[in-house]
Amino acid sequence: MPWITESGSLDRATLRQQLLEARERFVASPAGPAAHQALGWRLRELLAALEPQVLGLYWPVRSEFNAPAAWGDDMPALAPGLALPFARRSPPTMVYRRWDGRSPPALADDCGIPSTAGAEVVPDVVLVPCVGYSREGYRLGYGGGYFDRWLAAHPGVTAVGVTFAGSEIALAPQAHDHPLTIVVTENEVLAP
Repeated sequence: MPWITESGSLDRATLRQQLLEARERFVASPAGPAAHQALGWRLRELLAALEPQVLGLYWPVRSEFNAPAAWGDDMPALAPGLALPFARRSPPTMVYRRWDGRSPPALADDCGIPSTAGAEVVPDVVLVPCVGYSREGYRLGYGGGYFDRWLAAHPGVTAVGVTFAGSEIALAPQAHDHPLTIVVTENEVLAP
């Protein structure tokens, strides 16, 4: 069941704030750990089917699904190569850098998110955190546009939105929004 039901009348900033607050409550609730575990297993099954050569992960912030914690020492078995995004504020760009899987990563990017100093790579599969998502494969992120710009520049990449089922919303895409290839929640895998 979605956490927010009247999303059509809210501006994106208000909707984003409500979704983040609802996700934080959900993750801290008794249902949160089971949802995190179910999402981890569903995502692991999907990655086994996709067989990425280089998997672009993200370092979790603000109650996002935590893939590094969910998979721990098994993470290198998911793909021959792992990478983390590195964002720059000026100009606002993002690249992926090879990651050795060590936790926590060695440095932080310009947005303060843990990252790595490895060589730049282009993953063939990327996990994309979602604040909200639509059944049509559009996502609401934090508003910086980093993932949308990166995905627009790399159209052949399989973009896997990662989120909890309660963050489903009605979302009219804007011109800059880039659709995800797949959305994974603890309950289902959507291929819009």
